[in-house]
Amino acid sequence: MPRYIALLRGINVSGQKIIKMDKLRDIFESMGFQKVITYIQSGNVIFNSDDGPDEVRDRIVSELLSQLNFDIPVVIRTVDQFKEVVNQTPHAVIKTEENEARYITFLSQQPSAERLAKLESFQNEVDEFQVIGLTVYLLIRKNYGESKFNNNFLEKKLGVTATTRNWETVNKLILLAEEGG
Repeated sequence: MPRYIALLRGINVSGQKIIKMDKLRDIFESMGFQKVITYIQSGNVIFNSDDGPDEVRDRIVSELLSQLNFDIPVVIRTVDQFKEVVNQTPHAVIKTEENEARYITFLSQQPSAERLAKLESFQNEVDEFQVIGLTVYLLIRKNYGESKFNNNFLEKKLGVTATTRNWETVNKLILLAEEGG
């Protein structure tokens, strides 16, 4: 049975779309998902399901709308896909003494070649990014909140739904999925 990680976009941010993690876990369990684990308040849910990723995503979006009256974009990846994201990082070494930090933006679908080319025009010396498949790897050399390459910017430039997690969260989700799977 596949083990998935659902990344909910835009919950519990600035007092908007507030969802307690125990309520979120209950919703996932009520949908028949198994071995459900939530992690931190930003909307990370690990679970097992026999269904395919598109069906799982559509069911989750529909159920959240039904139960909470929130339209919440959801990005789904398998645990193996998460591991691949970590293994493919172009930023294997960072300079922590210079406050470099890694972030991963997960895309809902492949952006067009035109949109990717447009995004490339925004490369700069302060922060850098690389798009590999459905993943944007960010190397932030200052505060993420001050970076041009925040989630809203990437969504707007790429024209797809996206959600961003820091490197530590991505790795913690893999660990939790393996321990609880």
